[in-house]
Amino acid sequence: MKSVGVVFVIVVAVAVSGCAAYQMQPLSMQHPANPQGMTGPERPPSKTLAYTQADIPSPQPMVNAAATQDGHGGHEMEGGAQKTVSGEGKVVATVPNSGQLVVEHGEIKGFMDAMTMGYRVEPPSQLEGLKPGDQIRFTIDVPKKTIVKIEKK
Repeated sequence: MKSVGVVFVIVVAVAVSGCAAYQMQPLSMQHPANPQGMTGPERPPSKTLAYTQADIPSPQPMVNAAATQDGHGGHEMEGGAQKTVSGEGKVVATVPNSGQLVVEHGEIKGFMDAMTMGYRVEPPSQLEGLKPGDQIRFTIDVPKKTIVKIEKK
């Protein structure tokens, strides 16, 4: 019995001294567990979509109601600025939580080249029933930079 107790003491002594001799290597600056290490690269904010209320621009002031039709698919305000323009394109994505639509559209004459771009939609209920791949016609309120009318083709 005495020999079992001696063996136990020896085993415990070896285990404790073995752990005490171990020294953990310092973490490199790139190691994810290093609190002083570098964080991941900062992502630039999206120029296409708003993800939170803070990303959504504040509403623009109302435009003069005395706008006239310019004959080019849009309305003209005093001074020659367009109030609305129309375009055609394909739905890439809808983001109902932020009231946005991503559209791949052709050139909108006198306003914008062909591109894929995200737009706010007012009212957001116009997004209901739209899905990626749908062909649409849309009207943009130029001062607000907002789609105000959507029609499926």
